[in-house]
Amino acid sequence: MHSLQIEQINKTLASSLIDARLAYILNKFQDKALVTTSFGTTSALLLHFLNRVRPGFPIHFIDTGYLFEETIAYKEELTRLLDLNVITHRPSLKEHEATIVSKLWESDPDACCATNKVAPLEKVKNEHKVWISGLLSYQNGFRSGLDIFQKRSDIFRFYPLIDWTQAQVDDYFDYFGLPKHPLEPLGFSSIGCTHCTEAGDGRSGRWSGSGKTECGLHR
Repeated sequence: MHSLQIEQINKTLASSLIDARLAYILNKFQDKALVTTSFGTTSALLLHFLNRVRPGFPIHFIDTGYLFEETIAYKEELTRLLDLNVITHRPSLKEHEATIVSKLWESDPDACCATNKVAPLEKVKNEHKVWISGLLSYQNGFRSGLDIFQKRSDIFRFYPLIDWTQAQVDDYFDYFGLPKHPLEPLGFSSIGCTHCTEAGDGRSGRWSGSGKTECGLHR
């Protein structure tokens, strides 16, 4: 697929409703579409849309071994509520245990993310042609520069919600009565692993004070 085709797809999707965006990409790529979720504070949005467009479609989730108990509980709640087909991936037990012993998140958080979050998805990613995720442009500077659909070095990326505002997200949650992540009322706007997440607006509570803003999955 060349750049002019990608540009045309972006023009088409930009003027489409989210349901239509998802349906277009899912129909185009069929079983070669990969959907991932972190079960974070905004995850229910994409999951709810997907459940409306393609109920039962596989959803891939990475359990890093360092997730909050509240995140696991939220995963179970949304799985029941939306009847989700969730496939869980975990890091290599040996490599994960090595990060525990060395407390790798303190000395090299990028390496910790690479071991516990990025590596478990690599094999799955290689089996697909397009990766669908619920990134939102207002979350940080990196995400604000993303298109709805783009070609990266490894796989096509599709961000159906990238141009939604926080007001639109909040309205959607309210209108459909979607449950919030249990930590959100406690001031957590973005939630990852326990060692590298604290309360804060936007993604300011992720890797606070380190200059790190992404786990590496979406780079």
